[in-house]
Amino acid sequence: MSKIYDIEVTSIDGKALTLSQYQGKVLLVVNVASECGLTPQYEALEALYKQKKDQGLEILGFPCNQFGAQEPGSEAEIQNFCTANFGVEFPMFSKIDVNGDNRHPLYQQLLSEIPERTFAPDSGFVEKLKGHGIEGKEGDILWNFEKFLINKQGQVVGHFAPDMAPDHPILQQAIDKALAE
Repeated sequence: MSKIYDIEVTSIDGKALTLSQYQGKVLLVVNVASECGLTPQYEALEALYKQKKDQGLEILGFPCNQFGAQEPGSEAEIQNFCTANFGVEFPMFSKIDVNGDNRHPLYQQLLSEIPERTFAPDSGFVEKLKGHGIEGKEGDILWNFEKFLINKQGQVVGHFAPDMAPDHPILQQAIDKALAE
């Protein structure tokens, strides 16, 4: 069994669980934030979830306040925001750190398996961050809405840049391939 399934997480409503309940599914793990320029991706993530949930895709949202303090709210505020503004029904979890000394074990595992992210060919995201004086550290999550794809066996098979939209063909092809395996 994959190490991913042993990792303990807390649902956004405070229930402790492990990722073993998602065994046999394709997972898209996303660190999310409510006050980010990329926050509109919630809409595309929810559309993707509705489109592919019955095929075995689960999207797991992990709020994080480490990037520009763009997720300052409580779990209840985050959940209300996501439901009211984007109709989010995919599973959401409690706020975590994805970088630094308190990096959640899930993100330790994800980054240990695939540290390098895939960018869209036309992405200028790193340059955009640098223009704001932000430089990511190697081996860290770059920004909100970075995505990891986990196959049905619990292996990390993709790591995608924050600005790669959920409906981008590169990400869609990777998801479809994982669902077909």
